[in-house]
Amino acid sequence: MSTATPAIDPRFPIGKFHYSEPQSQEERLEQRKRHIEALAEMPRNFRHAVEDLTDGQLDTPYREGGWTVRQLIHHVPDSHMNAYVRFKMALTEHDPVIKTYEEQLWAELPDSRETPTEVSLTMLKALHTRWVVMLRAMNDDDFAKRYVHPQMGPVSLDKALALYAWHCPHHTAHVTELRKRMGW
Repeated sequence: MSTATPAIDPRFPIGKFHYSEPQSQEERLEQRKRHIEALAEMPRNFRHAVEDLTDGQLDTPYREGGWTVRQLIHHVPDSHMNAYVRFKMALTEHDPVIKTYEEQLWAELPDSRETPTEVSLTMLKALHTRWVVMLRAMNDDDFAKRYVHPQMGPVSLDKALALYAWHCPHHTAHVTELRKRMGW
């Protein structure tokens, strides 16, 4: 009998995002705490995942047809800056309609191909510091506030927090799984 480990999908190395509404207030608070901690740890974990990579390794796609590690490093703060602004809009406006962005096209711009990665790693640390301070000060009413995504409809800040808490290990795993496959 074979006990082979199933292959990891390089697009979703930790699986696709799923959100489960907590069933109790205690569960909700514990889930938030875990998600905020994931955001707090992201800059350190991501930096660790990409440390000591050569320029050739940074310019290697993490999967066939995917972004290079360099583009991925620049994508994460781009994405999280958008998320941070969405949170601030939801906290200060009633159900604001947010603007999406063409992340694939952003990844092709010169700043995503040519900027030293240290710039985005430093930006990620500063951004997450502010975001986590804001998140830790939010209350239940704040987390119930929403923004309206053009394709997804209303999104509560609880659900958005869960999404970005997933986004952190999702992209970190893109790098760590590539490193395993390549023996880096």
